[in-house]
Amino acid sequence: MRQPATYLVQGEVEATRIDLSAMVTARVSQTPVSFGDRVSAGDVVVQLESPQLHAQREAALAGIAVAEANRNVAFSTRPETIAVYEAQLAKAVADVKLAQSNYDRIIQLRESSVVSQANLDQSTNTLNAAIQAQAAAQANLDQARNGASEEQKAVAVAQVGQAKANLTQIQANIDELTVASPIDGEVTTRTAEVGKLFSAGAPLISIVDVEHAWFTFNLREDLLEGLEVGQRLEVRVPALGPEHGSIHASITAINVEGSYANWRATKATGDFDLRTFSVRAEPTDAVTGLRPGMSALVDWPATARSLE
Repeated sequence: MRQPATYLVQGEVEATRIDLSAMVTARVSQTPVSFGDRVSAGDVVVQLESPQLHAQREAALAGIAVAEANRNVAFSTRPETIAVYEAQLAKAVADVKLAQSNYDRIIQLRESSVVSQANLDQSTNTLNAAIQAQAAAQANLDQARNGASEEQKAVAVAQVGQAKANLTQIQANIDELTVASPIDGEVTTRTAEVGKLFSAGAPLISIVDVEHAWFTFNLREDLLEGLEVGQRLEVRVPALGPEHGSIHASITAINVEGSYANWRATKATGDFDLRTFSVRAEPTDAVTGLRPGMSALVDWPATARSLE
């Protein structure tokens, strides 16, 4: 009996499916779309709510205010404090002038032996003490004018940055409460219901890009002879009806499946195991009504080995 020239190979229509979820634990407050609705990229598909996150945001804003206040204190001093140190410096300068005047007078009297050595020593100590007090008063005034040390200022600045980073993280979590579609597609699954609490990462809704479907065929490796990427196929989809005719498609990928998909030989000798390959083909033109899960048929050429 003559062998057929082709095999009838059955495949399946597939499309990109995206399962959307949020990275925070929250409760569903709104579900703007339902099962079967068409959505566009950027459309809000699920709205969540979390009073805890909004409370954390208020606390973070308060933390920034505190950190900025501490930074301002480190970089400045109250005018009243500076005025006090200026008055202390003025007094110290006056004390030095008085001590210097007394010292000069003692020196003149000492030359005529009118005063004792003890009086000279006391006047000298008083002058030195007044000079040291003036230096201390000047240092206190300089510190008040310059604020905290460079190290303390650096710490204050870093604390402001840390507080702002905390707010950014909390705001990112709040943004997760609004779940938007990243693609144009159709809602195929929606587990999100108003009032239901979902943990972080739990799937809320699924969207399929039905406008860009493709075909997948699983073939034994002995049927791949002469097959290459870019090759044209004529695919029939029974669900679309005979009037639709064949769909022109082009092979875009040929990938080996895992070892679980191998064809195992039943003979101990004279035969060998065969790997299974997944062949992906995409329609060259837009096809109306093509949906994931539909069967796809193609007449596959029978190779010389497959006819043996």
